[in-house]
Amino acid sequence: MTALQRRLGRPLRLALLGGGPDSWIGHLHRSAAELDGCWRLVGGVFSSDASRSREGGTALGFDADRCYGDVAELVEGERARPDPADTVAIMSPNDTHYPLAATALDAGFDVICDKPVSHDAAEARDLAERVRRHDRVFAITHGYACYPMTRYARHLVRTGVLGPLRFVQVEYLQNGMATRLEDAAPTNRLRWLLDPARSGLALVMSAIGCHAQHLACFTSGRRIDQVCADAGAIVPGRRVIDTVSALLRFEGGLRGTLTVTQAAAGTENDIRLRVHGERGMIDWSHRAASHLAVAMQGEAAKVVSRGDPDLPPEILALGRTPRGHPEGLREAFANLYAEVARERMARTLGEPAPEFPYPRIEDGVHSMAFIEACVSSNGRWVDVAP
Repeated sequence: MTALQRRLGRPLRLALLGGGPDSWIGHLHRSAAELDGCWRLVGGVFSSDASRSREGGTALGFDADRCYGDVAELVEGERARPDPADTVAIMSPNDTHYPLAATALDAGFDVICDKPVSHDAAEARDLAERVRRHDRVFAITHGYACYPMTRYARHLVRTGVLGPLRFVQVEYLQNGMATRLEDAAPTNRLRWLLDPARSGLALVMSAIGCHAQHLACFTSGRRIDQVCADAGAIVPGRRVIDTVSALLRFEGGLRGTLTVTQAAAGTENDIRLRVHGERGMIDWSHRAASHLAVAMQGEAAKVVSRGDPDLPPEILALGRTPRGHPEGLREAFANLYAEVARERMARTLGEPAPEFPYPRIEDGVHSMAFIEACVSSNGRWVDVAP
């Protein structure tokens, strides 16, 4: 228990929107939220079908009176309680993120939301305005930015170890759409996933591309000003976009590349980031998430590991086990949940809120503007809207 939680006198209360019993992302959210004891899960809406939502919630062990049929019922029910939820976590299909987040913010909840935050940049800007108007906390679960070693990569950039930045490379490859899912037996998930109106402006960008873009921006400390992109489907006959390759121009003239696909047969969930500066480079791979390669010009390359004793204290604090013990995406999500909790607790107590670098709604606005630019590029350089 942190000192903030002792002063508050309780963990924060979290309601879930989505993430029923069969949802792997729901399990990830639930286990990550509770890992450090900052949150107590209290209930939620677990399906778009009211009966399945109530059944799914009780199957997960929640009290029946807090397993709601829809978000309006949740708002009404939680408002009537002496112990209402403080925050909602959204892990439902893409096209529901914006309306659920807008409703939650207007009802006075903080929001932790899976990506994409919205269908387009206009909706994301609307969410940002609601966050400001209601003075709420809004976090986006770009978990890759919450690993100790990606945080250390950012630290090396910010402290000038690499010198002036020159080039950024980021890629995210998956194989989940390498086969024609369109020919498979239809399921609720496939229906929304393969519907461009529901899955987003560019499916691969909504699913994984925004993770890659955010990680590049987060680590470099710069937004993307212009993009020249080729966006389309590499699987014949597919209506949704499964691949994007792009040249990037960041603020300050920094150049870069982005490659993302969900149709790379044989690959696994594989995200990689390389940042090159005047004096050296850093290289991080999700396959070795606890390590960061650092290669300075004219020096022997080295590998820095999570838990190395000479790391900055704020980086060491993000790990939970000694070196050599595996940590992964659950622990990265838990870092985000813990940072959001500490900020909310401080604000509730009227104390100065700690400055944490977890992904916020402003990052979501930039991601959605970047996706719009990729889709409209057609191989031309286009501006990314502010």
